[in-house]
Amino acid sequence: MATFRVGVGSFNIKDGAVGFGTEIAGLGNLRVKGVTKTTGSIVSGASTLTRYSGFAADNINQLENVTLTSEVGTIGDIVVGVGTSVIISTASTVTVGTVESVSIGTHFSPPVGDTEDRGQDFVEGMMRFNTDLNTLEFYNGNEWKQFTYISDIQNSPSTRGRGVVGAGYISSPSTVYYSDIQFFSLASGGQSESFGDVLSSGGGRSGSSFSSSTRGLFATGRSEDSGSSGHNTIEYITIASAGDTIDFGDASERCYNGSGCSSSTRGVFNLAFVGGSPVYNNIIEYVEMSTLGNSADFGDLTDVNSGWCASVSSSTRGFWGGFYPRGDGTIDVVNIASKGNATLFGGAGSLFTDYAANACSNSIRGIYAGGSKYPNPGSGYTRLIQYITMASDGNAIDFGDLNQLSYSGIGVASQTRGCIVSGLAGEPDTNYITTIQDIFFSSGGTANHFGDISIARRNLSGVSDSHGGLGGY
Repeated sequence: MATFRVGVGSFNIKDGAVGFGTEIAGLGNLRVKGVTKTTGSIVSGASTLTRYSGFAADNINQLENVTLTSEVGTIGDIVVGVGTSVIISTASTVTVGTVESVSIGTHFSPPVGDTEDRGQDFVEGMMRFNTDLNTLEFYNGNEWKQFTYISDIQNSPSTRGRGVVGAGYISSPSTVYYSDIQFFSLASGGQSESFGDVLSSGGGRSGSSFSSSTRGLFATGRSEDSGSSGHNTIEYITIASAGDTIDFGDASERCYNGSGCSSSTRGVFNLAFVGGSPVYNNIIEYVEMSTLGNSADFGDLTDVNSGWCASVSSSTRGFWGGFYPRGDGTIDVVNIASKGNATLFGGAGSLFTDYAANACSNSIRGIYAGGSKYPNPGSGYTRLIQYITMASDGNAIDFGDLNQLSYSGIGVASQTRGCIVSGLAGEPDTNYITTIQDIFFSSGGTANHFGDISIARRNLSGVSDSHGGLGGY
């Protein structure tokens, strides 16, 4: 076998090139000592590079298929032509220096799977498509973050920023159940306007409510014809356009006095008061808000005595607090994307306002405002506002005070402003208010009068298109 050995200096090999895989006899190995730089490296066949080290190419121009099984380095562009592929095998690496661009001729396909498919071996910069969240996500070195098409909701030029509230009831001097739904601007406030009506007899009254950026859902509730069993209906609205609710599906049980929270895709709610007795329970169910259908089992809250609670959410976590008759001041937390039982957030005593509080959140802070002190239902009303930082465990912290007492109202929010709507303003129990009070999440203090709804009531439902569960990247 012929061998060519070339020392220092210039050299020419037949036709100015070294051939691989040709029919010309005498070709052998090409060995490069140190770093040799070339203006281009072209692989014209289906080749396997088992070792490509100490060779700095300005670019690797891939004309046909190649498999990399060891180390490859480049300081230039990597170009993958249409109809070709680069396969990086297990335990191999591709090292890039000052690469200005990676050009993909057709498309790039990231790994696809649900949250549990992430595995354990995360590397900063990893990117995948999460089928649970229906979004691209990346690992920032500490946690997985999601991409969304609107990352800065408060500065978005879109029409988002609408709060929708309604249904509810009054209990004195006689019980009256309401079906009307109203909306108002979370940016400007003022008097609410008519949106439509809850079609079922139970939806939206002492039920759970939650929303995506486009849909608002009202789940379960009670009415004059439901007795102590409540309803299992789930209905939805399109937040951007007025209209009556539309049937979505059903919860597994007839119930009321629960609360809901949501990410951008999934709504999660507890069933609370179930059965004709009635009996409190700790069941949590969920729906995918972009579809239609019945809710499915998610897990359980930490205690069966979990009614009259209020909930907030970040883009990844949901929180329930202020339970009655539980009365221990705890807050429960779940990971919305992955089903499972709740755990305690901050331990016992994290929330001083024990039940029937009003709650809302941006992507960082969740606030609990007003409500009543345990163990005196219907008394011991408070103006207290507290907040939690949802990304970390810890007790609730003093935020300020409501401008007006509110018990069993509802909270809705944008990324900058939280609004507490209507409710019962203390004794006597005929003292219902129409007031919308607002706070800014970034600063504490006393809430201000922001506007009014047309009819005072309690146990309302409320949703928005820009709350904390819709944050992220």
